[in-house]
Amino acid sequence: MPSPAVDDYLKTIYHHTEWQDDRITPSQLAAEPGLAPSSVTEMVQKLAAQGLVTHRPYGPISLSPEGTRRAASIIRRHRLVETWLVRDFGYTWDEVHDEAEVLEHALSDRLLEGIDERLGRPRFDPHGDAIPDAAGTVHREPFVLLADAVPGHSGRVLRVSDRDPHLLRAVEAAGVAVGAEVAVTDAATLRIDGADVALPDAAAGAIWLSA
Repeated sequence: MPSPAVDDYLKTIYHHTEWQDDRITPSQLAAEPGLAPSSVTEMVQKLAAQGLVTHRPYGPISLSPEGTRRAASIIRRHRLVETWLVRDFGYTWDEVHDEAEVLEHALSDRLLEGIDERLGRPRFDPHGDAIPDAAGTVHREPFVLLADAVPGHSGRVLRVSDRDPHLLRAVEAAGVAVGAEVAVTDAATLRIDGADVALPDAAAGAIWLSA
């Protein structure tokens, strides 16, 4: 049966390797906001018993094929809801996460399909994260984290992390948007439309560019 607690764990494990390759460890999972550290070990054992993750004691955690499918399904719901709220209800990209956390568990499959059709089957949410299709497939192009990009690198802004609403607002105020063509001056500065734009603190670890 669907369980919001199980879904939240699967989403967190899925998120961890979307934009980098290292698998999540139990200590990293326990440090995630919204997850109770005291319950991590018990929950990971429960997920493993259900065939949703693979894990050895104290080692990193990976989603099984079934776990990946289930995680992609709930992430699809979350990101479609975020896109819907921005496009049809005037929400800003820093306001949608908490609303989507609630609504992703409440929507029927029929309503979700209607939302997807109404939006034109979007491939990315307002933050640039890929929206899995109904089969759980995602399409993502090669990327580089701004902190790892060399000066002079040119590309499009593919994604801005939605973990910190304050940072999202500061990035938007600086003129950075998903899809914008930029050139890297340094980790703290982007050239946009011929002008150097100073970025807020922590932005270099929250912006991904096309490789």
